[in-house]
Amino acid sequence: MAIDAEIMIDWFGRARRDLPWRRADCTGWGVLVSEIMLQQTPVARVEPIWREWLDRWPVPSALAASSQGEVLRAWGKLGYPRRALRLHAAATVIATEHGDVVPADVDTLLTLPGIGAYTARAVAAFAYAKRAPVVDTNVRRVVARAVHGEAEAGPPSTTRDLADVEAMLPAAEAEAARFSAALMELGALVCTARAPRCADCPVYDRCAWQRAGRPAYTGPVKATQRYAGTDRQIRGLLLDVLRGTPEPVWKDSLDVVWPEDPGRRDRCLG
Repeated sequence: MAIDAEIMIDWFGRARRDLPWRRADCTGWGVLVSEIMLQQTPVARVEPIWREWLDRWPVPSALAASSQGEVLRAWGKLGYPRRALRLHAAATVIATEHGDVVPADVDTLLTLPGIGAYTARAVAAFAYAKRAPVVDTNVRRVVARAVHGEAEAGPPSTTRDLADVEAMLPAAEAEAARFSAALMELGALVCTARAPRCADCPVYDRCAWQRAGRPAYTGPVKATQRYAGTDRQIRGLLLDVLRGTPEPVWKDSLDVVWPEDPGRRDRCLG
């Protein structure tokens, strides 16, 4: 059983969100910035920051010319600020080695600092309409339900997950890229983790999970990442202070953000 690409592409044309990085005038750089920002961060939080970044840094060389401090300050509250530093490093390589243009093929994209398998395929597909399987959490969930009849995808397997999507991609590059975008959109809007809107699903009548009676997931449960009280929280509090001013900061202004464990706080500051 597979997901019908024609049905999905037709649904995507009617139901997709109007996001700025999907528009025809968006460059490969705009798509790359969006993909980095969207990792573990909702669209609603990303879109205004993405617009600010593209206004300020419309090409990779513009970002590369800025300091890491400026880049982190502009990243704001998006979270996981190492992503900003990885994007800054990638921009430097794109500017110096690729003529200030984001590469179009997966293998070259993978040579950029901080660009992994998902991001490389997403940029190739969504910026340049290449035929490349793009697999994120939403896609894995859609495939698990519609193809395998499982409520959840279970532990990831890069080889298996890519093979599942690769087998369904249309032969034509542009159609394959659009199908990949449609799978992601279906997982984000309809085939959601907690409250799937099955009545609105374009492949409802062919979904293996529906045909099996929507059985509950019985596989291993992914551990929930804790935030409160972790080093991540401490680093975030310290970064808030540093990001809030262009001037040097006295250490006592940083000490007060986590006074109960000075040794751990200083380690995080380091």
